[in-house]
Amino acid sequence: MTVQTHTLSNGFRIVTENMPSLESASIGIWVSAGGRHERPEQNGIAHFLEHMAFKGTTTRSPLQIAEVLEDVGGYLNAYTSKENTAYYARVLGQDVPLALDVIADILLNPVFDPREIEVERGVILQEIGQALDTPDDVVFDWLQEVAYPDQPMGRTILGPAERVSAFGAQDFRRFVEERYGPEQMVLAAAGAVDHDAIVRAAQALFGHLPKRSSLVALPADFQGGEFRKSKKLEQVHFTLGFESPGYTHDDIYISNTYSIVMGGGMSSRLFQEIREKRGLCYSIYAHAGSYADTGMTTIYAGTGKDEIAQLAEVTIDELKRAADSITEEEVARARAQQKASLLMGLESPSNRAERMARLIGIWNRMPPLEETVARIDAVSLADVRNFAGSLVQAKSAMALYGPVSGAPGLDALLRRFAA
Repeated sequence: MTVQTHTLSNGFRIVTENMPSLESASIGIWVSAGGRHERPEQNGIAHFLEHMAFKGTTTRSPLQIAEVLEDVGGYLNAYTSKENTAYYARVLGQDVPLALDVIADILLNPVFDPREIEVERGVILQEIGQALDTPDDVVFDWLQEVAYPDQPMGRTILGPAERVSAFGAQDFRRFVEERYGPEQMVLAAAGAVDHDAIVRAAQALFGHLPKRSSLVALPADFQGGEFRKSKKLEQVHFTLGFESPGYTHDDIYISNTYSIVMGGGMSSRLFQEIREKRGLCYSIYAHAGSYADTGMTTIYAGTGKDEIAQLAEVTIDELKRAADSITEEEVARARAQQKASLLMGLESPSNRAERMARLIGIWNRMPPLEETVARIDAVSLADVRNFAGSLVQAKSAMALYGPVSGAPGLDALLRRFAA
């Protein structure tokens, strides 16, 4: 299997990987236009625009968009994140040209029919309501908001209902003009694909797009703080975040290793101490999230109102203890988990396409798999212990939702951490 890349004269980038044993393929276009690229008055428009991609083009009705790939057994989907919007399909190899034509059509020829805008507006308002009714989702939005206050990075992907209620066709066209230039797009395909054929098709579909300067996203500024919302729920939803490296930082694999040691699975420290030994919760985990210029190591747990104080304090005690007691065996296990997750994921053409698009977007090249594995293997016990110790000086954020009156404040937890 060989990764091949090509860049059109207008900056549109293409990356493919043929997987000879497969009959199917995953193909998509990743656009550097996510939540962090919105101005305050645009909050939620990247996600709304993603929805509108399926609501009709100059050549296909919404029903035809829904049917065209399903008629050949494939599917079409999209998502919006903080830094990207992706439009992708999974089809049999023989239908790759059709999939690319459909994706190009929804990107280049949307009609933004006012009737369809109103229909989809209602859908998104329902989605916002559903998110607000899902405590273990919305608490992460609040954590992000308190970590990055008054910044695009801290605003929700869905946007507030009042913004979503006001967007119109001209707003979508303006955002596309600002953010959907060829240099902001990466076409990635993996599986039963032919690189040269995809390059020719991409040239025909996207080669005419003029280069355009894209507005630069504002740098993220992790400030931190505390947010709590009291509500009569069965559980307190507890999140704690520490500023961590972005994905271009040399320490990204150290923070990933640390988060796995602390809360990456059933053998992790937090799971063993807080769930298995003390029975303070059903679910607890840690995750190292990263963006271009920032990141956050996040801990989440759901627990009862009578247990939240002890859970929060024991969590801090475990974070503090880690700086001196993490073992070589734990680091080796975390390295193995990262490598296994990476390699298992590469068995899926969808995962391969997404990984290639992400890496081309970050580095404008495809780092060899061996390079990534070597960076994981290079993480030492001393690296992880030093990272654990550095968290006491890191900026931090906390968000809680539910019966929160018994939860200690962030300042009290940080004093316990530093003592």
